[in-house]
Amino acid sequence: MHPFARSLVTFAAATAAAIALHAGEAAARTPAKPTIAFVHGAFADASGFGEVTSRLQDRGYTVVSPANPLRGPASDAAYVASALQPVKGPIVLVAHSYGGAVATPAAKLVGNVKALVYLNALALDAGESNFGIIERFPNRFGEALRTRPFPLPDGTEGTDFFVDPARFREFFAADVPARAVARMASAQRAVSLSAVQEPAGEPTWKTIPSWYLIGRQDEVISPAAQRFMAKRAGSRTVEINSSHASYISQPDRVTELILRAAR
Repeated sequence: MHPFARSLVTFAAATAAAIALHAGEAAARTPAKPTIAFVHGAFADASGFGEVTSRLQDRGYTVVSPANPLRGPASDAAYVASALQPVKGPIVLVAHSYGGAVATPAAKLVGNVKALVYLNALALDAGESNFGIIERFPNRFGEALRTRPFPLPDGTEGTDFFVDPARFREFFAADVPARAVARMASAQRAVSLSAVQEPAGEPTWKTIPSWYLIGRQDEVISPAAQRFMAKRAGSRTVEINSSHASYISQPDRVTELILRAAR
């Protein structure tokens, strides 16, 4: 090979190596996007996060939405945590309603949760329960609740709560189109009495940064209760004019808050 050609090949190889090294260093300096994990609440399921999920996936985020058993915060948290164990890298854990009582302890079990996002959700302190918050900040939601028994493994009976389908839109999703609400009401998942009575453990919002979205027209968890919990947790808070189903009626605002946490 001609000496000049040999020099060009050597120069080209060195340049390619330098570019590859620079790209590797740049990649190392650029943190990977966190995984966004959703925890749904009572009387709902993970499909409600569909519009928010699409917006996040369009921005390159990985999203996981495990089913919440709705049997009790401790056991539900263990189940959700097991579903999140395969996730590598940071997680932003987003919870709606009763899902907040599950996400808070699940964050401790997972270990790589870097931010908590509460959407009209329970951010309980140690010893508190869902019922405890409702008693402290009462509203009319109890009017819409109905009960039914279900069998427990030991042969005894438990009690489930569900929302009267005829009143589902009034209390849960007043700002969601009627046809969509009818589907939600028919597919709602009940929560057990023991789950809403179970006291919470030491909260992870004391050590993990949190964000909170308050729905001013919420008829399930009163706005006053949400403001109280958000302030106590030191959450970065936004308020919007939404029902309890803020993640369905206002997916852009919810996505925006999640992106803030993700950054």
